Amino acid sequence: MKLLHTTLGPMRADELGMILPHEHVFVDLRTPDKPGYAEADPADVVRLMAPQIEALKARGVTAIVECSTGGVGLRVDIDLAVSKATGFPIVVPTGNYREPWIPHWVREASEAELAERFYRDLAVGVGDTGVKAAWIKISAGDDGITPLEEAILRAAARAAGRTGAVIGSHTIKGRVVMDQLDIIEAEGYRADRFISIHSQAETDFGLNLAVAERGAWIEYDHVGREPDDEVAALILRALDAGKAKQMLISHDLGWYDPAQPAGGTPRPYTHLSDVTLPLLRTRGVDEEVIRQLTVINPFEAFAR
Repeated sequence: MKLLHTTLGPMRADELGMILPHEHVFVDLRTPDKPGYAEADPADVVRLMAPQIEALKARGVTAIVECSTGGVGLRVDIDLAVSKATGFPIVVPTGNYREPWIPHWVREASEAELAERFYRDLAVGVGDTGVKAAWIKISAGDDGITPLEEAILRAAARAAGRTGAVIGSHTIKGRVVMDQLDIIEAEGYRADRFISIHSQAETDFGLNLAVAERGAWIEYDHVGREPDDEVAALILRALDAGKAKQMLISHDLGWYDPAQPAGGTPRPYTHLSDVTLPLLRTRGVDEEVIRQLTVINPFEAFAR
């Protein structure tokens, strides 16, 4: 049976509904060597972010995927605190971001050591939180994969191969995604267990299709951040190309930022429910496809 591992434990598909596959509760975009990096009192994060979660619950959203990974402030203890305070499942990753957001221990670790760390986070739990990571979040440079980023990717593929976890990557260029898929397959893992995060940033739609033809998920996570007509047009274009079962849509919004006074001002996770889905309906997208995009696909992508 497929299960989605969350802060509230493993969950079946029939226990969940709409899932947002790319959001953030807590992010620190400073590099890990900066003073105060990723430091915050969980209670302060709860105060700021719980109202955002409650707004989601009111719209029928049943879970979100936390996309803050190692190097950009992964704090599973904070995700757990927010989750418990709201009674809302959050799906957390293991992994690490790209250069220069790579902490010293990752730079010093071997591929085997990284793979074992990622595997433990997936199979046992992240740190002492008791929360199993559901997936592996990585990244790659805009102009190509550096040797260190490739080592992280190879380690991720090995850990994912032992668990069935999906690997998601913040990758801007489609040709770099294709290189990542080559590396994953060379490690014996599968392209269909890869999410091309920020697919909308690749302006050549043909490369979006090429990635999907390899079997990977394409993710359009700019809802509420770009003009609504442009977002809808891209989603419709992918639907017309037959990619309804390989597409994820989300906001890439939130969040508590420890670099800002009192965590800054979060941006709501509600635009998809309030604006984008109604817009898609007016443009002929039926409820079966809406459910595919917002309920079935996120579960299938992140469950294992």
